Amino acid sequence: MTNPSRRTFLRSAAASSILFPGIVNQLLADEEDPLAVRDPHFPAKAKNVIFLFMTGGVSHIDTFDPKPELTKQHGKEIPSDHPSTKGRPDYSRIFLKKPQWEFKPHGQCGTEVSSLFPHVAECVDDIALIRSMYTSHANHYNSTLAMHTGSFTVPRPSIGSWATYGLGTLNRNLPGFVVIAPAQTYAGTQVYSNDILPGAYQGTLVVPGKEPVANVSPRVPVDHQQLELAALREINTEHLATRGGDPQLLARLQTFETAFGMQMAVPDAFDFADETQSTLDSYGLKPDQKTGFGWQCLAARRLVERGVRFVELIDTGSSGNWDAHGDMLRHEPLAKNVDQPIAALLRDLKQRGMLNETLVVWTTEFGRTPFNKTADHKGREHHPLGFSSWMAGGGVKPGMVHGATDEIGMNAVDKPVHVRDFHATILHLMGLDHERLSMRHAGLDVRLTGVEYAHVVKEILA
Repeated sequence: MTNPSRRTFLRSAAASSILFPGIVNQLLADEEDPLAVRDPHFPAKAKNVIFLFMTGGVSHIDTFDPKPELTKQHGKEIPSDHPSTKGRPDYSRIFLKKPQWEFKPHGQCGTEVSSLFPHVAECVDDIALIRSMYTSHANHYNSTLAMHTGSFTVPRPSIGSWATYGLGTLNRNLPGFVVIAPAQTYAGTQVYSNDILPGAYQGTLVVPGKEPVANVSPRVPVDHQQLELAALREINTEHLATRGGDPQLLARLQTFETAFGMQMAVPDAFDFADETQSTLDSYGLKPDQKTGFGWQCLAARRLVERGVRFVELIDTGSSGNWDAHGDMLRHEPLAKNVDQPIAALLRDLKQRGMLNETLVVWTTEFGRTPFNKTADHKGREHHPLGFSSWMAGGGVKPGMVHGATDEIGMNAVDKPVHVRDFHATILHLMGLDHERLSMRHAGLDVRLTGVEYAHVVKEILA
């Protein structure tokens, strides 16, 4: 087998590395650098995205989708042909179950939100609420995978990976795609995987705590490190030139410079000492607090402020997740945990003039059923046929509601929005055409929205 040329090797290695190009920047032109900033397909409204994922399945009919008719029909028996209960002997009969929290109109727009989200309710004039979401699977794993990758079955690149693949990164010392989560959600690391895309686009996991990114603190003085790196760079560059067939060697070279850059940038991003007490209070944070969803939200603002392209916050706190089969009351502590921080994030971005260029997305993998095996059952089952998500900032029309489920919250019937459409809209706001953003793999042009029809939800665009 003939060895590839040095330049061909470097191009290939740069594309397959899981690290930021360090030495590669000196050896390849910018247009060949996988993380160089690239122009969008058309003018973008959103420069960054903060993606808020409420894992477990939030009940739409108890949060953002008021159903007075469901209250009126409480206890009514309906056909037991739902995807989550069909064929289950314990669900041979099902009965409608009313919402457990009160809805009220809020803001100048009058959007109704339940008492579970009093702080977010105060921000509805900045929110485009989609009440007609639906998905294609009733299992957590499949629907979580799809909400992140567009695929319900096999691993595919995460939406954050696609965004950085399409646009590059704005800060070479920080990852372009960061995921902040105290624990993994359903589908594990696949939700932030680069999969078939070059490794440079993989999400970087940050775990709230004393050391959010492990082993990033400098162990020796910076000037000493710079001398060491210079010496290593010279030796390794010579060695690399003689080992053109080993891409792992180039990746190892990149680790030195990548780690050095992150040592400078990461501690600063996660050091809240320069934040005012009023800012900390707005997020519900105590001085020196290193955990909690408030910490995740403030960290997200600081990351996008520093040029991180895509930040995902996964709500996997100590109270568990939103999977309320046994008791809907578990929604109360979960909502309380995220409500104030999310509202603070929206206000903080707006006050700093960042909301116009930052798209904030709130979603879950599916909703919860408007019924159960008895009307007085405390919980609700998985529900893919209709649920709610919302967006704010970054080019969306504020203070509006798009689409609707039917009168009992069973099916998305007015202007339905599939997960594929949701993704197409996010990419569009970032200036990316979901049909053009693709990667050739195994003879196919793979893309986030797949080969099935997907459309941009133009009605929510400003």
